[in-house]
This record gives sequence, C-alpha cells and structure tokens, in this order.
Amino acid sequence: MKGVFKKLAFVSLLGATAVLAACNSDEKSVDQTTNADVKKIRIGTTVGDFADMVTDSVKPQLEKKGYDVELVVFTDYVLPNRALADGSLEINTFQHLPYLNSFKTLNELELTEVFQIPTGPLGIYSGQKDDLSVIAKGAKFAVPNDPSNFSRSLALLVDAGIITLKPGTDSLKATKNDITENPHNIELVMIEAPQLPRVRPDVDYVVIPGNYAASSNIPFSDALFADPGFVFINWAAVKTADIDAPWLKDVAEAYNSEEFKAYAAERFAGYKYPQSWQETK
Repeated sequence: MKGVFKKLAFVSLLGATAVLAACNSDEKSVDQTTNADVKKIRIGTTVGDFADMVTDSVKPQLEKKGYDVELVVFTDYVLPNRALADGSLEINTFQHLPYLNSFKTLNELELTEVFQIPTGPLGIYSGQKDDLSVIAKGAKFAVPNDPSNFSRSLALLVDAGIITLKPGTDSLKATKNDITENPHNIELVMIEAPQLPRVRPDVDYVVIPGNYAASSNIPFSDALFADPGFVFINWAAVKTADIDAPWLKDVAEAYNSEEFKAYAAERFAGYKYPQSWQETK
C-alpha cells in the first residue's frame, strides 16, 4: 500500500506542477498579447502648430489608450508623404487636399485623406511695406516656392485684387504664365515656405502659410489680407491600405474629441476648423 500511496503522491505532484506550469504559460501568453497590442503610431507633421497639436493633446489621449506615439517633424512638404508611403510613418497631418491629390498622382502613391485638422489661413503680411492699398511699381512679394502653395498664393493675390489670371484658369494649378494683368508689375520672389517669415525685412510683402506664421509667433490678425475660402484646410493622410485600421479610428477620435476641440479653441483662435465640427454643433 505504501508503494501505491507513493505513486499517487507522485502523480499528484506531477499534476500540480503541470497546472502551475499551465498557469505560468497562460500568464506569459497574456503578457505577450498585451505587449503585442501596444501599437506604435508615428505621426509626421511640419514644424509648428501641427506638431503642437500632437504633443499637447493628441499624443496624451492616445497614450491613455496604450499606444506608443512618436512625433516626426519635417521642414519641407515633400518628405512627409514619401515617409508615409514607404512605411516610416503611420499618418501625417500637414497638407491641404489639392496638394495631396497632386503629389500622390505625380508620384503614383496610394495615399488617402481621412479627416480635417485645424488650419491657419494663408495670408499676405507686411515686409518693408504695410499698406496693400498703395503698392509701388515693382514691389517684391515673397511667396512659397512649392507648386501647390505657389498656385494658392496666386489665387490669394487675385482675391486681394493685385493680379488677374487667364479666364478659366484652375487656381489650384496656376503658374506665372497664367498671369494676364499685373498693373503694379510686382515681382514674385520664390522662397522655401519655412523661410518666409525670416525674409520679411528683405522684401515688400510676404505670403506666409498659416502654420509657418504661427510657428514664428506672427498673429493672423497682422495679415494685410487673408485667405477667405475653405478649400485649403489641411487633412490627415494615411496609406490607403490602412483606412480601416483600428488604430486610425482611435487617432481620428483624438483629433475630433471634445478635449481637442476645447484645446484648439484656446490655442488656435482664428484658425479654420474642420467642417465636421460645424456640422455637429
């Protein structure tokens, strides 16, 4: 009988060991699953307000949901889309829709816009001169040199009554060749967009995109003339293959949360806000 009891005790010990091992295995499995579920989201923006939106509000919201968020800041308009396309980013938030559509067509990229973000207006700001009602002959206007924002600048100069374009010109694709009337014979000085705030002392007027005005602490109220339309509000973009990704839903919720709206109203007064915000009021 003692032999039998010894065998039973041994079997019981093996069983207990097996149960403990199984429990440890389950615990490891849960831990591994949890770690695997923590998605790293790399958000690409240009320097300034779009980067601030991430660090001040979006990132903290996503981190509460278990995401690892990395902000990647660019100083040009070309690399953010290339980085998105090659998988170096999950999402970017820096461009208006005409630019995105033009860029992805020219470069054959599968990118898709997903939601709008608050955007500072394009404006004409003073340089050496501060009065648009009296423009001297040959006045120099510094403008962005990338094709999309250059076309946008031409449209702004038309709205301000400074130049005229050929009838039927697509203002989103306008070039210097489309200018038909330039009564002040203004000179358009092409400058990299991030550098525009710095050249104000060297020219008569400067056309500055909103994010670069904001990052240089130039109040929108200082604009001599600002973009009156809504076409150029900026969008977040992702690879087309990611439009149904669960993480994207969480990012969109962060950018459209009541917390973010309150932050934007205080931090980005004077911006153009997403149309969806108006529709849900």
